[in-house]
Amino acid sequence: MSGAPAGAEIVTFGCRVNAWESEAIRARAAGRGDLVVVNTCAVTAEAERQARQAIRRARRARPGAEIVVTGCAAQIDPQRYAAMPEVDRVVGNREKLAPDVFARRAAPRAGPAPAPIDAGDIMAAGRAAGEFSGFVRFEGRARAILHAQTGCDWRCTFCVIPFGRGPSRSAPLGALVAQARALVARGFREIVVSGVDIASWGGDLPAPIGFAAMLRRLLAAVPELPRLRLSSLDPAAAGAPLAELFAAEPRLMPHVHLSAQSGSDMVLKRMKRRHRRADLLALCAALREARPDIAFGADFIAGFPTETAAMHEDTLAAIRECEIALPHVFPYSARPGTPAARMPQVAPAVRRARAAELRAAGAEARARALTRRVGAAAAVLMESETAGRTEHFLRARFAAPQTVGETVRARLVGHDGESFHAEAA
Repeated sequence: MSGAPAGAEIVTFGCRVNAWESEAIRARAAGRGDLVVVNTCAVTAEAERQARQAIRRARRARPGAEIVVTGCAAQIDPQRYAAMPEVDRVVGNREKLAPDVFARRAAPRAGPAPAPIDAGDIMAAGRAAGEFSGFVRFEGRARAILHAQTGCDWRCTFCVIPFGRGPSRSAPLGALVAQARALVARGFREIVVSGVDIASWGGDLPAPIGFAAMLRRLLAAVPELPRLRLSSLDPAAAGAPLAELFAAEPRLMPHVHLSAQSGSDMVLKRMKRRHRRADLLALCAALREARPDIAFGADFIAGFPTETAAMHEDTLAAIRECEIALPHVFPYSARPGTPAARMPQVAPAVRRARAAELRAAGAEARARALTRRVGAAAAVLMESETAGRTEHFLRARFAAPQTVGETVRARLVGHDGESFHAEAA
């Protein structure tokens, strides 16, 4: 969550795409001191609950401000948010990036009537002017986001995000190069290529070249960029060209976060995922062969409908075999209208217990990854005065303060199971 109470306040939930869009909104709302924008997420019921809490809290804190709700949850169910008495306006995911949408205040809400809704049919979306452009400052952040892609053409049985984001749409390579150059010129030492399904980048462009080829050309066109990092990747779309790029390009950070979701073939089939367990294991092995020091993160859903204890054990084993040191684990959250919500459900207490076991397996892998690197040198991008991330996205802490946003050459002298103890070299 982020905000600037003295001016327009932007409250952000969810993914890096939302974070980029929130920064674009902040620029478009410059000078609006009477505005709160809540940029919602719809991945889980908990994310929506937190957004509703934030809306109520914002109204109590700033009774005279205009409160606008946008993001995936607002796009999928705008009427729900329009009915909240605290809300003045609901804006869709495409409409929120229009140049003037936040420049002036909407008409006051009339009595008990629902708030006005400005949200079109996202499923009919083509690329829109401004969708991937705009001056994005990322004030106070150590790394910047390169918004490369949005939308998703797949239909996993647990997921509502395609209905919040629409079909896959890609930023042209020239726009990405221009954005990256501008961000480096502003002093950013690391850029994260982000999207809803970034491995599908380019499929909608006139002459698709593939995701790995785009990264190769981007790095060649911006030689002054020290560090390029990738956000979450679909294992089904990350193949040999990407492994070859990791082997050849040291500026591509040795860290991959995979949208794995499960290590069980039956669960993956019922999720309608495009990969299977063997694909996940083979991809991790190929990337590790290309870049032996690579670190892995992954998304996992614990307690998916029909998941048995044996299927859960398959996921635990995959975490251990792939050495997933940075897992992002969700207990399954039923999303209304999805096929998974109609399947036989696993008891909530079992979901929570399995999520804890997956996190514990990840913690063991993380401790092993930290131990292997103790004594080595690292380049740590400082996120605060005393903490930052290594090339492998492992956290490092310093006793002495450093400069936020700078890359500090460091020696990793120990760890506590979660973070390195580091000393500036």
